[in-house]
Amino acid sequence: MSNPGDIVYLEGQFMERDRARVPITTHAFNYGTGCFEGIRAYWNADKEQLYAIRLREHVQRLLRSARILHLEPDSALDAPRIEAVILELLARNGYRQDAYVRPILYKSGSSIKITMTGIATGFCVYTEPFGDYLDIHKGLSVMISAWRRIDDNAVPARAKPTGAYINAALASDEARARGFDEAILLTGDGHVAEASSSNLFLVQDGVLITPQASDDVLVGITRDCVLEIARRQGAQVVERRVDRSELLAADEVFLSGTGVQVAPITSVDGRRVGDGIMGPMTSRIQQEYLRLVRGETDALAEWRTSVPQAVPTQQATIGK
Repeated sequence: MSNPGDIVYLEGQFMERDRARVPITTHAFNYGTGCFEGIRAYWNADKEQLYAIRLREHVQRLLRSARILHLEPDSALDAPRIEAVILELLARNGYRQDAYVRPILYKSGSSIKITMTGIATGFCVYTEPFGDYLDIHKGLSVMISAWRRIDDNAVPARAKPTGAYINAALASDEARARGFDEAILLTGDGHVAEASSSNLFLVQDGVLITPQASDDVLVGITRDCVLEIARRQGAQVVERRVDRSELLAADEVFLSGTGVQVAPITSVDGRRVGDGIMGPMTSRIQQEYLRLVRGETDALAEWRTSVPQAVPTQQATIGK
């Protein structure tokens, strides 16, 4: 049997990872003309079940990104078919551990034209075994990056374009080069947007606050999970503009995202946040989030899609 992640999906076929290739003339390779999603799947050892988390919402956002970016997939490639491909791919790889799923829509044609229209769109998916992207129990140290978050009028913030992530990479590298765990990016006018690849929350006087959608943030699906959990726990939730100095005065600060999950921040620009440890609201939200995504509770079952234990008889393969 192949190792987890050895089987991928490319242009209508499941194949071994080593066989999956795109030409160097591919438009997306040259210009970053594509969009993607990051989806987690969590393994519940007691139930021997793998759950894909908020699969439908991720696939819907992938197609929304494609619409914004003039990516035009084959008409047969609708949301149910993409979901079916992802579930079959996870089943084929036989995961009995946490996994990460990366579906990509991209301009697969060969052209030197700097355009989005009139060039063929391809589709691929790969997976990886995936544990904690960051230590979610150890407090993170972050810095305010010199790099600003790309403005929605420059690159659409409601989409996840592959090429736009050079912005995140530059900020992240800057932070690590200076001894920090992560970077916080500001908007063009100096308000807090998000971390390099995750959303940001702060707690002040018992109120959970997060930057508003219009401040160039990607409206994260895990962000939505956090807001729902907080409301269910009785917390007051506010989405609004956040000033840089508020991070320094906050009682708690934390990140949310598919990769980082719910990760506490204990220092900003070398200044301690609160007591310098994970705060009580962050801890409650983190614990409940992990219980929900692992299926350790029956609550919010709609967030979890069970991955088949075996490959379906009717395969989900689709044409190009």
